[in-house]
Amino acid sequence: MIKTILGGLIGGVAMYLVGFIFWGTPLSALAFHRADTGASGALQAAMAQALTPSGTGVYVIPDPATAQGTILYGKGPVAMVFYNSSGFPVTDPGALIGGLILALVVGIIIALMLRLVSSDFAVRARLCIMVALIAVLWLHVGQAVFNHAPWGYILYLAFSDFIALAAAGLIAAKVMEGRNASASPADGRTMH
Repeated sequence: MIKTILGGLIGGVAMYLVGFIFWGTPLSALAFHRADTGASGALQAAMAQALTPSGTGVYVIPDPATAQGTILYGKGPVAMVFYNSSGFPVTDPGALIGGLILALVVGIIIALMLRLVSSDFAVRARLCIMVALIAVLWLHVGQAVFNHAPWGYILYLAFSDFIALAAAGLIAAKVMEGRNASASPADGRTMH
């Protein structure tokens, strides 16, 4: 169990570092379109005026819940806005600490999942890759498919999370390698 927890913690740190490389460096500019200063200011002012100060949440604009909204939605432009009525630092220490804790928890969960399967590294590695691929395809690429989210951002997000999840799983599997290695192989020969 110690190797499992250690593998999960090291894998979680790797996941966190991969996330930093993709999102905490200038590389993240690949995922975003940028509005110029004037447009950014105008959009920020419009959000502050149109979305109430207590309106932190996700907005579909225009709202297709009404007949008029459905017509406007069909004509475009449309947006899904992740709105926070209060500002926060670009590099928020609270988010960084929370993100590290989340990565460690996810790393441990990945290691616990791997503990349930064969002790063979190759089997565990294939499982990690498959689960990471399943997760990003459904959770991220699905947003582009179902909600018409921008493909560039979604593919960058999916790729970064695939690398992070796969790295966490592969590292955990490697640290855990050899657990139950003393068990007899399937063909009945004794290991020496």
